[in-house]
Amino acid sequence: MNVSRRNLLAGAAAGGGLVVAWALMPRTFDSPLDPAPGEIAFGAWLKIADDGVVSVAVPQLEMGQGVTTLVPQVVAMELGADWRQVAVEPVPVDGAYANIPLAAHWAPLWKPLVPSLSDEPDDLLLERWAQDNRFTATAQGTALAAYEGACRKAAAAARAMLAMAAAERWDVAWEQCRAEDGFIYHDENRASFAELVMDAARFSPPDPPPLRPEPLAEPAIPMDGYAMRERSIAYPRLDLPSKVDGSHVFAGDIRLPDMIHAAIRHGPMDRAELLDFDPGLARDLRGLIKFVRGKRWLAALADNWWAAEEALRRIAPRFGVSSPVDSEKMITALDDAVRSGAAFGIETRGMGDADYTPDFALRYDVAPALHATLETTCATARLTDGLLEMWLPTQTPEAAREAAAGALGISSSNVVLYPVSAGGSFDRRLDNQVAIEIALLAREAGRPVQLTWSRWQEHAASYPRAPIAALLGAELGQEGSIAKLRARIACPPTMPEFGRRLFGNSVSWAAIDDVSGEADPMAVEGLSQSYAIPHMVVQHIPVKLDLPTARMRGGAHGYTAFFRESFLDEIALRHDREPLSYRIAMLGDDAPMVEVLQSVARLAQWDGGRAGSGQGLACHRMDMGGATGRIAVIAQAGAGEGGVRVRRMFASVDIGRVVNRDIALQQIEGGLIYGLGLALGSATEYADGLPTHQRLAALALPTLADCPQITVELIERSGDPFDPGEIGVPAVAPAVANAFFSATGLRLRRLPLLSAMA
Repeated sequence: MNVSRRNLLAGAAAGGGLVVAWALMPRTFDSPLDPAPGEIAFGAWLKIADDGVVSVAVPQLEMGQGVTTLVPQVVAMELGADWRQVAVEPVPVDGAYANIPLAAHWAPLWKPLVPSLSDEPDDLLLERWAQDNRFTATAQGTALAAYEGACRKAAAAARAMLAMAAAERWDVAWEQCRAEDGFIYHDENRASFAELVMDAARFSPPDPPPLRPEPLAEPAIPMDGYAMRERSIAYPRLDLPSKVDGSHVFAGDIRLPDMIHAAIRHGPMDRAELLDFDPGLARDLRGLIKFVRGKRWLAALADNWWAAEEALRRIAPRFGVSSPVDSEKMITALDDAVRSGAAFGIETRGMGDADYTPDFALRYDVAPALHATLETTCATARLTDGLLEMWLPTQTPEAAREAAAGALGISSSNVVLYPVSAGGSFDRRLDNQVAIEIALLAREAGRPVQLTWSRWQEHAASYPRAPIAALLGAELGQEGSIAKLRARIACPPTMPEFGRRLFGNSVSWAAIDDVSGEADPMAVEGLSQSYAIPHMVVQHIPVKLDLPTARMRGGAHGYTAFFRESFLDEIALRHDREPLSYRIAMLGDDAPMVEVLQSVARLAQWDGGRAGSGQGLACHRMDMGGATGRIAVIAQAGAGEGGVRVRRMFASVDIGRVVNRDIALQQIEGGLIYGLGLALGSATEYADGLPTHQRLAALALPTLADCPQITVELIERSGDPFDPGEIGVPAVAPAVANAFFSATGLRLRRLPLLSAMA
């Protein structure tokens, strides 16, 4: 776009033209990749060295989902590189790596000036906002949607330049050369990337880059069990060797010269204030250096973490809170809201609930759930001459930099964030309380300091998935067919609240006040998926609670699938309808889901879910970034030690094009186990502002001995790839609930399920 100073002034005189013109101007970025001697950078995404090593930029947090393999794999496949010579390079926060699809999905959270121009991934204002705000957040499985295209273009440009260098040597047309396994070929001629890269830097890439015509995907394999066991993994995970030998760097592995350690105690939720403490109670503790007092927390600094934690245990600081979080109050508020609270219609189909006369209605409840990461919150920082350096795992790195800068009253340009991997997150690392705490501790310590939350503090100070009450009612037709459906979901507006914390740097109670009474469409996502119910309305009833809440792996799908699939099962069985065929009869708008259901039925040898069989069925669909994922799960339950147990789980999954089969299977299996944890545990109650469960063992999470045998079948399809990390979660809870009913005759309508049996 050619915009002169005169045009800009004229645009400003026309009223607002200056803002629009500036927003639409193309952005250019210097490459964040810093090539070392003997390396050539090809844009923002890859470098090739004169020894043939291809280094690929990864701007996302590695938290077990395999992004440090998936992004390099896309580059390697398009480039024609040898996987054994591909390396990963973490990169600084930069607008060149903006996550456009997630910015579009979260547009209601950052409140664009012109919403209609900022809610689709190809909107110019959206792109400019994401770039200018360095929005590189890792969430909701958007890595491929956000970066596959850019990675392929960068790799295709590099491949063309390497081919040009080879073609000049051989006096042939570069278009006739091919790249494979780290070499450029033409007839009998062959030259390695290492030989060509320095010459390649002299050439300009074609515009547009020559992408390979075929989609990037691992080839389909037969479902024969022997073939599955014996097949080689084409692209093994790049992070596995370092995780096996212990050299992989997590937050707790950081060690700096002269570094000390910190432990912390937070006040009860919400808006607690530190009242008093007696430091003399820890005077004789060896290794203790000092206490650091925050308004709502107290930290101890010591030359080892045990001493810091022991000091806090001895002095037992006292906090005051005017209105502490209490489960009984929350249950009452949710109950009142779901029964008679003012509702926002989020999605309406047909006539909605006009002239609605329910024949059948059921109530469902969900307790607050903790993320339960194995690695507790940990961060390290050093403040030197006004420059803050931080080492911490975060899914929102720019927000972490800004939060730390705000706490110290410095510019975010004076905050350097070094990314480290997270030992699991499940969206726990979307919040950045620890960035503020470690920045303040670094200032008070005057030397490098590492803060580690104890497990108790991880439970007490992190924000859980919201408690929910839901009421589903249906007007039924012949043989139990659903003519009209109304779903009322009462819960806090979690995502708008989260948006105020993330984008407005608001404290938790201010965020709760800001969004009080605001509808949250993301709180009911997934409930209306797939089924062709002619008349439907999905409502959100916002409930103000004193408990700050947060997103969790699977999002709202983790409970909306439970409501819908449990509800459908009860209708089917009350009308003597077989649950599988009952669902298929309603899938006129989603034919691919029929295939997924039939596939899992074959896999599990579905017997109709008859009483005593212990089999339960559920399915779910998710849409994100232009891609669609579908899953059907059959759980097999039976009597075991301590009561009924889940013995086996079968899942058929359609995630479109499969880029890395091994990672897809890992993530789906991990999602199924995480979903099982949410179905059977992960929950806590609150009393006096504190969770009642202090230890990981109290959350009733599945142990290795509890994990069922899992069988997963991937259905081959050519659509855009859907992230496998989220899709495994939603259908587990309803499948298990339906299986428990089949095994015991007892209906469970509350999550976690076993809480209803206590």
